[in-house]
Amino acid sequence: MKNKITKNWGLKIASFLCAAGLWLVVTNINDPVVSFRVSDVPVTIRNAGLITDKGQVYEVLDGTDMIDVVTISAPRSVIDALDKSNVVAVADVNDLTSVDTIPIKLSINKYNDKLDTIKGNIDSVKLSIEEKKTRSLPLRPSTIGEVRDGYMIGNVKTDQNLIRISGPQSAVSQVSKAQAEVDISGFGSNIDTDADIRLYDEEGKEIKAANIEKSISKVRVNVEILQVKEVPLMCTVTGMASEGHQFTGEIGYTRNTIQIAGRSQTLEHVNVIEIPEGVVDITGAEENVTVPVDLHDYLPEDVILADKEFNGQIEVTAHVEQETQRSVRVPVNNIVFTGLPEEYEAVITEPENECSIMLVGLASNLETVTAADVTAVIDLESWMEDEGMTEVIEGSYWIPVKTIIANDTVRQRDDTEVRVHIIAKN
Repeated sequence: MKNKITKNWGLKIASFLCAAGLWLVVTNINDPVVSFRVSDVPVTIRNAGLITDKGQVYEVLDGTDMIDVVTISAPRSVIDALDKSNVVAVADVNDLTSVDTIPIKLSINKYNDKLDTIKGNIDSVKLSIEEKKTRSLPLRPSTIGEVRDGYMIGNVKTDQNLIRISGPQSAVSQVSKAQAEVDISGFGSNIDTDADIRLYDEEGKEIKAANIEKSISKVRVNVEILQVKEVPLMCTVTGMASEGHQFTGEIGYTRNTIQIAGRSQTLEHVNVIEIPEGVVDITGAEENVTVPVDLHDYLPEDVILADKEFNGQIEVTAHVEQETQRSVRVPVNNIVFTGLPEEYEAVITEPENECSIMLVGLASNLETVTAADVTAVIDLESWMEDEGMTEVIEGSYWIPVKTIIANDTVRQRDDTEVRVHIIAKN
């Protein structure tokens, strides 16, 4: 029996080897090594605190935190059990090199021991590492577009006026201003909305750096939309010009109308901007009086100037001219007697036909006055009082003629006297 077991060793070893080889061939045929590709595998950066804890920030360059293609070689049975979610790519900051790169380590989260090979088209993550900078900026609102015709923008406010940004020093240093923009196109009423905060450089170009962090990304913005209305100016002139001079009634403005803005219900009651008495005073003036006026002082409450380029400063001119004189001849038969007792009658004996009355006023007003515009009156009662007479006494007297002139800008220069003969009636 022993001889049978130990007999033909060479043949037995050859048989074993043949059997093992055959098993390997069969196994390889049934479960061969194959390759599997996955795309866009993200790289996890570990221990980033080793950078940030030193007051630094990093930025991944050239998209190297994403592997375009990973190729895996393993038996078909393993490959068939894998998908993209099983591929793990890690870059550990502990392995950071002197040129700011981190080697990428690839693996799979199951059957890793059965892998033949695993390789990506890139093998390291490239970083840009800088000192971290933090800044506070004023937050300003801005608008784009145009409101409806007949309206304008009033106050524009945000509920916060500061923003803090942080990031790489080179990026943060480029930021010149922070703005919250609101589109007002076509609006005719107030706007209250949340607006995105945008960063700009000195040239007004928007900075869209993803590595800059904002303390807030949106802010509430209120845009006041006001109605616009054009109204005239009106001024009341006070005082009296110098003797021999007169205010013509003409007032000149460097602009006759202005545009104002306010809420519709407010503007409904505003039809003129009044410059009150006392602002333009011609007392003692012998020539035109020009006064500078700031219209802001006379705008109604909650009303503003609509023209942004107009500062509200105007000049108001009250026109003053020297008086002239002109005589008007009134027929004596047209002179009216008042205050004459019924038992007396009065007759003008001199002049015989016409009485010359000298009028004073502005040349333009005197030109239009005719004898028909002048009512000549002899007030006997007033004359007797002036003369100290208590009763009418027959006789011939020089009595002044008073005038009433239709144009109240013209006046009688001085008294004109006529001779009046007073007699008792029979």
